[in-house]
Amino acid sequence: MKAVLLNGSPRKGNTVSALEALKKGMASIADLEIRQIDAEEVSVCPCIACDHCKENDGTCVFDDDTNEVIGAVAEADILVFATPVYWWGVTAQLKAIIDKFYSRSEQFAEMSKKVGLIVIGEAEQGDPQYEIISKQFECICNYLGWELTFSKTYTAADPGDLAKSDAAMKELQQLGEAF
Repeated sequence: MKAVLLNGSPRKGNTVSALEALKKGMASIADLEIRQIDAEEVSVCPCIACDHCKENDGTCVFDDDTNEVIGAVAEADILVFATPVYWWGVTAQLKAIIDKFYSRSEQFAEMSKKVGLIVIGEAEQGDPQYEIISKQFECICNYLGWELTFSKTYTAADPGDLAKSDAAMKELQQLGEAF
């Protein structure tokens, strides 16, 4: 079984801490291969809706990391998206990857996947920004027929805040174990 963790943060802070706790829990799953893709470290050009991918078995026209990243997503049984909130949404780096799902949307709709979502923002819980992002992932999963296993939001302002929360770290570890 394979898991791909898509880290949307361009910084090493709360999102990385969340993924570390999640991976700690996932380590208890026998024969699970975990791969983390840091969106800021891959080069994914924005989709230009040229439909080259639709005519070429999902292969993107750009000579960038799209095909490798989307290939890893295709092979995964478990996908976890982790992102800080940037202007009421996911980071641009993560959004560029998500937009490239278009290249294999028909194939993805035939694949069973468990999906997790971790969103970290400065706003207090209950702020609309969390609902907006969660709803986007509900729509993506519904469209593709994937199971949204969890959608968790956390409030953390400074880069080390989440790691200081024993309750959050424990919850994330348990979410990882639950896969």
